[in-house]
Amino acid sequence: MSETAQQSAAQKMLGTFAPKLVSLTDDVLFADVWERADLAPRDRSLITIAALVAGSNSEQLPFHLNLGKQNGLTQAEIVEAITHLAFYTGWPRAMSAVAAAKQTFEG
Repeated sequence: MSETAQQSAAQKMLGTFAPKLVSLTDDVLFADVWERADLAPRDRSLITIAALVAGSNSEQLPFHLNLGKQNGLTQAEIVEAITHLAFYTGWPRAMSAVAAAKQTFEG
């Protein structure tokens, strides 16, 4: 396997440009926080997707939608969560998020 195939998403995106941020992402966020036992990965994914929608952080959404799928979230659950969020976070944010979800599930 090549070195590139073994790199994390953060390493691929940022390389050596921001090594501390890559390290925190890989070693603290994903190797520690995401692995804590008090919330299941599926629940963490749902919370993260909701936070990204609420914060209008659509650039991070495709990664987390795919991770949510891997963690057991269904298309129906993600669409329902985004629909619910439309009333609390704003219609444009929900429309952008559901478009990203459509691409994730149909792409």
